[in-house]
Amino acid sequence: MSSLPGTRLWLGHNLWEQMLADVTQHLPEEACGVITGQKGQGLEVIPIENILHSPVGFRMSPDEQVKVLLQIEEKGLDLIAIYHSHPNGPEEPSTTDIAEANYPEAVNLIWFSKEDQWQCRGFRIINGTIEEVPIIIT
Repeated sequence: MSSLPGTRLWLGHNLWEQMLADVTQHLPEEACGVITGQKGQGLEVIPIENILHSPVGFRMSPDEQVKVLLQIEEKGLDLIAIYHSHPNGPEEPSTTDIAEANYPEAVNLIWFSKEDQWQCRGFRIINGTIEEVPIIIT
């Protein structure tokens, strides 16, 4: 179910738009979800309920998360990214994001608003170390 860490994340425009719609729809709360794929290429966006319903934190519904992880495994895909939004900033992982990063193989996508426009940055978080990962929209 895991993929090897890559140096880039490739996403189709349709996946980008699906995440954008999800983070916008859940304002003022943080939205969250996962992206499945193979070898750094995104294939599907799967929104997951933020059970905290908070503008400053997220926790994926455990039931939904387990169901999605099992589906990913059954389909022979990888968990290539986890996304969530920071409606009020920052544009990088928070201390909580770093402490709770449990999937080092997945890119952490942070959606944030800057000058009233949603933007997104990708990060790999491994043992508290953060490395930015370029996102390529195709």
